[in-house]
Amino acid sequence: MSTGKISLPRYIAARYISAGKRSHLVSFMSAISVAGLTLGIAVLIIVLSVMNGFDKEMRENVLGIVPHITLSTNEVLRQDNWNDVEALVLENPRVESISPLIELAGVVAANSSSKGVLINGVDAGAELQSSVLERFMTAGSLTALHESKWGIVIGETLADRLQVQLGDTVDVFSPNISLNPITPLATFRGFTLVGVYRVGTEELDSDLAMINLSAAKALFKIRSPYNAVRIRTSDVLLAEEVRQELNAVLPAEIRSQSWMATLGSIYQNIQFSRTIISFMLWLLIGVAAFNLVVSLIMIVRDKKGDIAILRTLGASPATINSIFMWQGCFIGLIGIVSGVLLGIIGSLNISRFAAFIENRYSLQLLNAEVYPIDFLPSQIDPLDIAVVVVGVFILSMLATIYPASRAAAIQPAEALRTD
Repeated sequence: MSTGKISLPRYIAARYISAGKRSHLVSFMSAISVAGLTLGIAVLIIVLSVMNGFDKEMRENVLGIVPHITLSTNEVLRQDNWNDVEALVLENPRVESISPLIELAGVVAANSSSKGVLINGVDAGAELQSSVLERFMTAGSLTALHESKWGIVIGETLADRLQVQLGDTVDVFSPNISLNPITPLATFRGFTLVGVYRVGTEELDSDLAMINLSAAKALFKIRSPYNAVRIRTSDVLLAEEVRQELNAVLPAEIRSQSWMATLGSIYQNIQFSRTIISFMLWLLIGVAAFNLVVSLIMIVRDKKGDIAILRTLGASPATINSIFMWQGCFIGLIGIVSGVLLGIIGSLNISRFAAFIENRYSLQLLNAEVYPIDFLPSQIDPLDIAVVVVGVFILSMLATIYPASRAAAIQPAEALRTD
């Protein structure tokens, strides 16, 4: 049945949604249903965006600085030996690059403060090509490290602890001891601070210092050209698999470690949290859909008189069924559109909102000692939004089936007699 080009069931359903003074119950129940769907969808999109943000930060930033795989040894290897190792590594098609590294523990000190850190002696030129650290520099640059043999680059947290700025001198102590007839002396060298970075990860900002490869070799008295190499793979998530493949072909004295050994548990926890939280939020949306069922049943009871009149005028049960199916559809669409808009707005501003809360109330929502980053990231994924929209629409349509069938089963005579 239709009026002109407008479907009668759709027209009546739309009137019920926008009911005026005579239908306060209908308006209230429709508003409650829309609000439930809107809230559930918005929260789900925001949480998924935050989880995507964590994933993006881990993949592109933290894991862009941390070596995907590190090969190291305690043996003194000549350059020819390292060349053989590098040749075996580069035979693997999933290895993108390999660069030399001297990696040893040391102590940095300045202004009566000191801290034990991991010292990385790197080829600064290769580091500019294989690492994304340059984008996190808050002062100075990696280029300055390339130009200065006795330069050092440290994290912002470590710089604050040592109370140093660009151009200041930082003493780097080697674990090697110089022996003389009177007393053992610590081996150290003054380095000029040429760069400060901030990644937002405690392990990088507080516990890592980078110096030139040649300076590290001299300070630590390394007899081999270097004692480790860092490997970058084409897919960071396959680093552990690549490491196992390399173990099968490398000499026994070469040790290997992938980023999964240090940060893998954190990354897996992020993925697990995403799954659990998403499941719980889908349950919340399921509750909202159940609320839609209850709301439509109450609306059907409130509209028994209207249904009886329509049936008396010739409307078929299928038409009555369609009216309430359309009403549930409209409620679902309104909730979906408003929820998606609210979710996108929330996702785009959640980082600023979290920063405002931290500054306003002197709180730290994310502790860098616990989490891989100390800020709340957000990354909207259109696929996530599409899945949410389709899933909620299907739930909304399923929620209308029972109330609509109840409305279609109402007998006009009985409804008018009891109305």
